[in-house]
Amino acid sequence: MPELAITRVFDAPRELVFAAWTEPDQLASWLGPAGFTGCAVTLDTREGGRWRACIRSAEGEEHWMSGVYRELAAPERLEFTFAWDDAAFETLVRIGFTDLDGKTEMTFVQTGFPEVAERDNHDEGWASCFDDLTRYVRTRGEENR
Repeated sequence: MPELAITRVFDAPRELVFAAWTEPDQLASWLGPAGFTGCAVTLDTREGGRWRACIRSAEGEEHWMSGVYRELAAPERLEFTFAWDDAAFETLVRIGFTDLDGKTEMTFVQTGFPEVAERDNHDEGWASCFDDLTRYVRTRGEENR
């Protein structure tokens, strides 16, 4: 099965980057590729807890996603299932957060795609989301200085 792997380095402490994934208001602030905004996020951040989120296009079209947390080891690791409400498959997302002297290397791996085209669509979407995450944590880091 095709696998998606993305590594990014953020100019922010890993606690901040981890929180951007695990606090509803923070996740809603950056979730969604270009042209989309996070409009609803519910997180039960414990192993076995469910999460659900919605992104909305500029035209008002909504796309819902959800999953279950498998592992939360703050601020080092996060693992959860991921499925679009209208998709016939579920993927697994594993994220590692490594401290690099005040910066954070995030290693994102998503597995379980039924075909390469699905992986490539997610690659494009996540890359755009992570551009927003870069801006978000930079702004949050400046606010905390």
